Amino acid sequence: MTLGFVGLGNMGFPMMSRLVAAGHRVTVFDTDPDAVARAVQVGAEAAGSAREVADRAESVLASLPTPQVSNAVAREVADGSRVRRFVDLSTVGQQAAQRNCDVLRGSGIAALDSPVSGGVHGAEAGTLAVMVSGPRPEFDALATVWPTLGRVTFVSETPGAAQTMKLINNMIAATALAVTAEAVVMGAKAGLDPQVMVDVLNTGSGGTHASRDKFPRAVLPRTFDYGFATGLMTKDVLLYLAEAQALDTPVALAESVARVWQATQDEEGPASDFTSVVKPMERAAGVTVGRR
Repeated sequence: MTLGFVGLGNMGFPMMSRLVAAGHRVTVFDTDPDAVARAVQVGAEAAGSAREVADRAESVLASLPTPQVSNAVAREVADGSRVRRFVDLSTVGQQAAQRNCDVLRGSGIAALDSPVSGGVHGAEAGTLAVMVSGPRPEFDALATVWPTLGRVTFVSETPGAAQTMKLINNMIAATALAVTAEAVVMGAKAGLDPQVMVDVLNTGSGGTHASRDKFPRAVLPRTFDYGFATGLMTKDVLLYLAEAQALDTPVALAESVARVWQATQDEEGPASDFTSVVKPMERAAGVTVGRR
């Protein structure tokens, strides 16, 4: 299948690479010319713009950092001469997905919002959780593409539904990581061994993906290299909060979690790994969470 791919960042590049390795012809664009050059080295074909990608591929996939960038790329893709469907793998929220759908529909192009979960490791291994909403026939037309990326779930034909599902997923993940960090810092201040705490959590009812995977991989060894940026997690939490407020649903926990992530971004920077959420807590408590 002839594909296009726009956005070759930490998530986009490994997803694109897997598609090339699976035998698809992939035309790529990124605002970073070095990323495009690396893509060509693994077998992709370079384009000079998102519009050019849409002139050369029937299905254009995108992995982009913000709703604003996603909307801008969708407008470019809408002017393409060959594209028939736009698959947005980004996390941009329901409103941005619906705007993309409206813009693309005017050009006879189907929109599939298809956010993914699983981080860089999942993108590299092809084990991402892929949530998709949009026209079911267009989803079915990409049957040879989805398994290359990971485990796919068709959520709904309603534009933006998969985005809402992704925000729910990331809100829970952000909360679990933040509360695990806060609790382990408290235990360390009380004199407990952080490794022992994580071991106990993982055999008890307090175990989460944060204690089972993120802490052993990136916090306890002090590498902070799990592969997802603090700025992106903060963005996702704020998108969830905005959508929940628009729906007039309870947000007491979401507001607290949002404050934690905003503070982490302010102190550690948006480019820091999201496991750095523990660092401001460590400084406040005067302890370090790591293997002894």
